[in-house]
Amino acid sequence: MKHRTFFWFILPSLAAMIFFIALPIVSVAVQSLFVEHEQIMVEVENCGPFNCETVLQVDNEATAALQEEAPLGRFNGLGTYTNRKHLALKEVGVAWDETETFGAFLSELINLPFYKALFFTLTYTAIVTPFVITLGLGVALAVNTLPQLLKGPTIFVSLLPMIVTPLIGALILFWMVDADGIIGATLQKIFNDPNLSMKASTPLTWIMLIVYGIWSSTPFSFIVFYAGLQTVPKETLEAAEIDGASRWQAIRYVVVPYMMPLVVFITLMQLMDNFRMLEPIVAFSASAKATSLSWLIFNDLRGGDVQLFGSAGATSILTILGVAILLTPVLIRTWRDFNRKRA
Repeated sequence: MKHRTFFWFILPSLAAMIFFIALPIVSVAVQSLFVEHEQIMVEVENCGPFNCETVLQVDNEATAALQEEAPLGRFNGLGTYTNRKHLALKEVGVAWDETETFGAFLSELINLPFYKALFFTLTYTAIVTPFVITLGLGVALAVNTLPQLLKGPTIFVSLLPMIVTPLIGALILFWMVDADGIIGATLQKIFNDPNLSMKASTPLTWIMLIVYGIWSSTPFSFIVFYAGLQTVPKETLEAAEIDGASRWQAIRYVVVPYMMPLVVFITLMQLMDNFRMLEPIVAFSASAKATSLSWLIFNDLRGGDVQLFGSAGATSILTILGVAILLTPVLIRTWRDFNRKRA
């Protein structure tokens, strides 16, 4: 393809990426360098029937004028990134100097808001991603062996978690694990503990969120792998059978290597989606037990009377950097495989 033809071919996609991805990221990065203006207070004398007293009161006109003059807020540089709500460099340094063991240091670290959210986000991503890939491939292999008559209904049922809106699906599970719900009541009977509550326990809340993440994401993995299985060369599988390979050996040495590009694709998608997990925490009202980086952004923008755009922007940039770090090993491997095939 000629360079001129290629340029006009890619121009619409390139323009969309610049306007809807690159420019918003730049805007968020700039906003993260500013913090909200402090309210201007003035002394006002209030006089009653018997005496007068001086009180502090917000000067709404002066505050509005200041916001109009500098709409981005007050320049704070990297101060937002290093404050206690984010990287907390000062607090981390103090904890490192005062704690005697690395375990005690980690315990102090996860009490800080950002690191607490980061720890849950990494745990969620590290558990959900491999489970989704493994279960998706397993379900795809199982469905592929079913009779043609049963494949359609089975595929439809398998895709139901992906059809249901994530927030609605999370709410349904939230009601099911309630003490009056089918899962909550069943667990109380199994453990003979009428006070057992998945919502009141931090470990159970984490398990509930992780199980929901696996349940809601596996259908995407399944449908991609199932489509890929239809392209596996039958001649290669037949040759493996003639050579005496068992079904497990054929899957391990023929199917899985053939599906590796899809494994890489699903891994990239799952790492990005899981690292930005938000809806289950909101639907389960689980913020007291588990918070993610995306929930910190949500809370800065909707958690109080004042929208903390600078704080939300800083967390957003740190989240983008986290996603980039997670994707780097996968992208490097993909690039090496591409160069190896070209060679």
